[in-house]
Amino acid sequence: MQFNVETRPASTLVGVAAATVLSALLVWLIGGNALIAAIYLGGVVALMLAMVVLSRSLSQPSVGELEQPDWSVTLAGIENNRRAILITDRANRVTCANKTYQDWFRDPVPLAELPIDANTRAALVDATRKAWREGYAEVAEMVLTTGNRRFQLSVTRAGRAEDYLVWRIAEIVAERSFDGIEGWLRGPVGTMMSHAGLEMALVAPDGLVLGHTSGLAERATGESGQSLIGQEFVQLLRSDERDRIFFAREGQQGIPQTLVHIPLDERGARSIEADQAPSLMLLVDAGVGIGTGWEAGGAATIPQLEALLSALPLGLALTDRDGRFMFANKAFLRAVEREQAGLPAFPSDLVVREDKAAISDSVRRFARGVASSGDMAVRLAGDKEEPVSIGLAGVRGLGDAAVLLSISDSSEEKRLRRQVAQATKMQAVGQLAGGVAHDFNNVLTAIIGYCDLMLLRHSPGDSDYDDIQQIKANSNRAASLTRQLLAFSRQQTLRPVVLQLPDVVSEVSQLLKRLMGASIEFSIRHDRELGPVRADPQQLEQVIINLAVNARDAMQQHSARAGEDKMGRLTLATRRVSARDVRKMGIDIMPADDYTALIVQDTGGGIPASVINKIFEPFFTTKEQGKGTGLGLSTVYGIVKQSNGFIFADNVLGPDGRPQGARFTVYLPVHRGEVVPTQNGRGEDGEEGRTSEWAGGGKLLLVEDEDMVRAVAERALSRAGYSVTSARDGEEGLGIIANGKDQFDLIVSDVVMPAMDGPAMARAIRRVKPHIPILFMSGYAEEQLRNQIDIDNMYFLPKPFSVQQINARVAEVLANQMHEDA
Repeated sequence: MQFNVETRPASTLVGVAAATVLSALLVWLIGGNALIAAIYLGGVVALMLAMVVLSRSLSQPSVGELEQPDWSVTLAGIENNRRAILITDRANRVTCANKTYQDWFRDPVPLAELPIDANTRAALVDATRKAWREGYAEVAEMVLTTGNRRFQLSVTRAGRAEDYLVWRIAEIVAERSFDGIEGWLRGPVGTMMSHAGLEMALVAPDGLVLGHTSGLAERATGESGQSLIGQEFVQLLRSDERDRIFFAREGQQGIPQTLVHIPLDERGARSIEADQAPSLMLLVDAGVGIGTGWEAGGAATIPQLEALLSALPLGLALTDRDGRFMFANKAFLRAVEREQAGLPAFPSDLVVREDKAAISDSVRRFARGVASSGDMAVRLAGDKEEPVSIGLAGVRGLGDAAVLLSISDSSEEKRLRRQVAQATKMQAVGQLAGGVAHDFNNVLTAIIGYCDLMLLRHSPGDSDYDDIQQIKANSNRAASLTRQLLAFSRQQTLRPVVLQLPDVVSEVSQLLKRLMGASIEFSIRHDRELGPVRADPQQLEQVIINLAVNARDAMQQHSARAGEDKMGRLTLATRRVSARDVRKMGIDIMPADDYTALIVQDTGGGIPASVINKIFEPFFTTKEQGKGTGLGLSTVYGIVKQSNGFIFADNVLGPDGRPQGARFTVYLPVHRGEVVPTQNGRGEDGEEGRTSEWAGGGKLLLVEDEDMVRAVAERALSRAGYSVTSARDGEEGLGIIANGKDQFDLIVSDVVMPAMDGPAMARAIRRVKPHIPILFMSGYAEEQLRNQIDIDNMYFLPKPFSVQQINARVAEVLANQMHEDA
């Protein structure tokens, strides 16, 4: 059993001693010999002492355990990026080396095995002996034969048994005057200098940037985190005709800079020549350190500066470093629509909620950052639809003033932008409406055609006759809606003539008086020396009637809300507008030319601002459900635009600034030159009377891709006595002509077809049959079709058409062809 006296409690030791003495007394009493008892007691004590010694020896750690250090802990403790550390034992073996030692000397080999000369190796041996003997030694210089690198060494004896040497190695680097400047520029000191309006760059002799402040990067590129290292310093700057220096990014709108060149003398260095030393370039804002009198001591300057800013047409405002407004001129208040309410506390109070954080951050950044400029788009609280551009510029040297805000009065620009956007939207909607109307015309053509064919088999007394008539009547009503859509999309057929606007107004004046009734006062005024216009008189009459009826309904609604018996006054006027007047109006979408204007003005409640930009859109109406289709004003818009004119709507304001009525103004360009006859198949050469000259019969080629339209047209023409050959598309129709088996008197063709359309087929046929007449069927405008298709002997039939209309049109074309051949 092993014992450890130091760890046994006192009671145990007392018990053992008492037992030993007691056992010796028992031996003495039993043997009766005191000598034997004493020998027994001494033997027991000696045995106990031997056991204590053995227990202590077993509790001590072994020598091997003491000689094995924890190298992982040691390695973590000697890591150093600037010094190499090596640990060797008494046999000069490497036991541990940090990462820096391995990076500098590649392999963890003893120092004596490095590529050094004999003198350095002898110095290392002497230092090793001295360290083992005295505990510490130094080597002033160790030079590697490869790379010409120099090191300074120190060695210390260490370890519990002092059987290790710790080598500390530091590289000897020639100190240069610009060492550390690059890191100094990147650090807090460089940031502090930038905030004060001082920017610095370390520039190499070849002009390349070696280091710079963060503010210099922001001034030069707009991003503080951008690196300029490796770029040419001179490319960051520009000079004007007065040799003032500006940042190239800011241009002459920025703050002029003072450039200070500080050469870094390198003549005392050993590693590089003096002419290879870089230079420190210092850029100072022109206003830094110069008092302007904006502070309390310069109160006399404040009124002068405010008077100067107030006289400028550009909106300008100043804020302090906390972002609070200090001053704003009248142009700024007018641009942000705060003339009556006054200037708020912060710029964020001017914008919508979504833009508050953005403008607050920008003002704070320009106030506390470098002196620079920029702009941002925000939406004002009073006009959430149109964004405006606010310029921001950090200023220095104006005391509390830190940020200059600028904004221009863009109300006129907004108005023009709305007009252009409205015109673009109307054009897109018009194209959509025209496409829908064209496709719908094919359906209506089939419905009306089948109704006509069914009516041929029923007499007025039949039970189905009235139902068929009702279907046809509703189809014709739908056809009128498609014609309105085509008018809006400027794709309807017009027959323009040169006319005077007062003549058209006179034609419809009696009808307008009946439409207005006795409760509405109706007056007409004409200007003198009006120029003639070229337009379709029937379509112009529709324009005047639609505008007058729209005005009547508006006045009726206004008088009903006001509780008045007298509904109002409607005024029709014509006016001469010269090119000079157009230029004064400043309407960019309207060319400066001479116009004849038609003005329709009422005394209703005016047009609400929320709907004035939508009134010309199709199916948009402010009337009650069932009282309007929403196509009246859209039809007017299409007719005017197709006549190369312009139409504008605005409100007539009273003395109190409130709307007292609406005004629609139509501008039609004055016509100059000869009248070009319109080929409409009925006109000036007496073609209307030639239908009766045609005796009937003839061979027709019918080309139509819509099956239902082709079937109706084929049955209608066959019933009229024509021999009809049908084709499903242009390629099939061209193939029938190319075969040459049949000689056709007329080709009746659709315009828009897949693969080969009607015009392409017609051009190909004319190469084979140059004189054959072609009758095109289409829902698009005849004028638009003729502008796109340059083909002689071409006729037009608008969709939708009835059985009687297609038969009459075919007979008219054949009669006209017979007359020309004769």
